[in-house]
Amino acid sequence: MATTVEDVIAKAEMVEIEPKTGVALKPQLLKEEKVNGTEPKPMNGVKADEDGKNESVPEEKAEAGKEAANGGVPKDEGKKEEVAVEIEPKTGVSFPVKVEDGKQLNAVGLRKKAILGLGIKIYGFGIYADQEKLKDLLKSKIGKAPAKPTKDMYQVVIDSDLWMMVRLVIVYSGLTMSMVRKNFDEGLGASIKKLTGGRRNDELSNKVMGAASDDIKLTSGSVIEITRLPGYTLETKVMGEVVSKVESELLCRAYIHMYLGDDAFDKDAREKFGVSLLSLF
Repeated sequence: MATTVEDVIAKAEMVEIEPKTGVALKPQLLKEEKVNGTEPKPMNGVKADEDGKNESVPEEKAEAGKEAANGGVPKDEGKKEEVAVEIEPKTGVSFPVKVEDGKQLNAVGLRKKAILGLGIKIYGFGIYADQEKLKDLLKSKIGKAPAKPTKDMYQVVIDSDLWMMVRLVIVYSGLTMSMVRKNFDEGLGASIKKLTGGRRNDELSNKVMGAASDDIKLTSGSVIEITRLPGYTLETKVMGEVVSKVESELLCRAYIHMYLGDDAFDKDAREKFGVSLLSLF
């Protein structure tokens, strides 16, 4: 049967051409979906209206859809909070100003050792403490803030049972575990003698690094963390591995004394720690 002009017009009414793209739209199909009680399906974030035109889906709804697909967590919420760092100027080692549970960095410094008459940089260190507990301790033991850091202030911290950590970052590439062990034994031994009126206690000082295996390979950037835990317990971690955990008040006091005592490894770091204490009053 021959196609009439009327047939062509009737069919043409069912198809609408988008003039810019030449894409055929199907408003008839969209109307049928509306009549059947269903909304026209959105395509690529775009919703079609009754007349076959395209309507942008609000950005908030699109984001909500993404959150739902992500378990209800906003896309930026899962990102880790960036923590500021402080650079130890003599070594270039960076230390985060805050660690777990809000413990904060009070001072950074350098440990040097005379080898063959030369002052060799062994490691950079950062001293961390629980600021709220320190504040309570200083107010109860010292009272009013002095004009400048005093020996009594340092001694109160050395003798206390508060959480403190010294993070060591190796900078001397030729360091071995046996050299670290010897260095700690000497430093702690001298500190123990200072606190006990000249009496040695090599057995106690050797407990800190004595169990550390020589198989542990140290390179520039290796991290050692020694933490005084409540209960006068000194815990030592080498590259994240616990190598000793010793309960001893004398050992804890002697270790902190190496960094805050009169003969501190780095007097500038000791002074900076003292200034940070003044800000807690």
